Amino acid sequence: MLKALEWLDEERALRLLDQRALPGAELYVLCRQVEEVAQAIENMTVRGAPAIGIAAAYGTVLAAREGPEAVADALKRLARTRPTAVNLFQALALMKHSLGAARQLSPLELEERLLGEARRFHEEDLKNNHRLGEFGAALLPDRATVLTHCNAGAIATGGHGTALGVLRSAREAGKQVRVYADETRPLLQGARLTAWELARDGFDVTLIADSMAAALMKSGEVDAVIVGADRIVRNGDTANKIGTYMLAVLAEAHQIPFYVAAPWSTVDTSLPDGSHIPIEERSEEELRVLFEGRVPDEVKIWNPAFDVTPAHLISAIITERGVFRGPGYDLKEFEARPFVTAS
Repeated sequence: MLKALEWLDEERALRLLDQRALPGAELYVLCRQVEEVAQAIENMTVRGAPAIGIAAAYGTVLAAREGPEAVADALKRLARTRPTAVNLFQALALMKHSLGAARQLSPLELEERLLGEARRFHEEDLKNNHRLGEFGAALLPDRATVLTHCNAGAIATGGHGTALGVLRSAREAGKQVRVYADETRPLLQGARLTAWELARDGFDVTLIADSMAAALMKSGEVDAVIVGADRIVRNGDTANKIGTYMLAVLAEAHQIPFYVAAPWSTVDTSLPDGSHIPIEERSEEELRVLFEGRVPDEVKIWNPAFDVTPAHLISAIITERGVFRGPGYDLKEFEARPFVTAS
C-alpha cells in the first residue's frame, strides 16, 4: 500500500506522495522547510483531512532546530493553509501543547520531543482507521455494492483509509465488495485517485461521472453510500468534498443507507451545527480551464471545495469509538468515552 507521507530520519525531511501527479506517475516531494509543507497542503500535493493533519504535525518538527519561536511561527503558518478540515487544527493544537511543555529544551531535544508527538499522531490515525474499518464493515451485507465520493483512502490518511478503509476491512472479513467511484469534479479525486487506488488494491471498481449517481441508484445497483469527512460537528452535520450533500439527498430519495466514516479527530464538538463550519473556496482556475481552451473571463466562477450534509440525511457516523446513529446526534456526549458503540 502506498504511503501518502513518511518521515525520513536520515534526511530529516518529510516525504510526500505528490497526489497531483496521480495516476500518471508516482512522484514524491521532499519537504525540509515549514513553508514547503504549507505549500504542499495548499496546492494539494498532500490532501485528505487526516493526512493534512499528519503532514502539519511533521511540519512543525522542521522548525524545531531554530527554537521555540520558530515552531510558534510554523504553527501559525500551517493554520492558514486550509480552513475546513479540522484534523489540521487538532494536530496543531497537539504540537502547540507539546511546545509549551518543552520550551526549556535544547533545539535538538525539542525536535525529538515534537517528532515523537508527530509519530504518535500518525500511528494513532492508522490504528483508528483499522478500528473504524471493522465497525463499518459490520454494517455491510456479505455481498455489497458501494458508491463512494472523492478519495478517503490510504493516501488521504495515515494508512488503510476511512471510507475505503471500511471496504478493505469488509473484504478482509470475507465479504464480497464491488465499488462505484464517482469522478468528483472539479479536481477528479474519484477518477484520478480512488479508482486508481482501488484497482491497484485488486477491487472490482467502476468509475462513473458525478451526474450518473441518480441513475445508478435508481437501477438498484447500490447497497450503500460511504464517504469520508473533513469536519463533523456536534449535531452530526458533516462537511466533505463538494457533491457529498447531493449524494446524501439522492440516497434518501432511493432509500439507500448513507454512511460517513472518519476518525474522531475529524469531530469538532465546539461547533453546534454545520452552519458554523468554514468552507474553503478554491481558485476559479480549477473550473475555468477546459480540455480545449478556457471558460471566458466574463463568466463568473463559484468553486467551494466542500459542502455540508445535514445530520438527518446521515444513516450512521462510523468512528473508531463506535457507530453513531441519528436522528438527534449529540457527539459531545461521547467525546470522553472511547470505544462506545451507539445504536
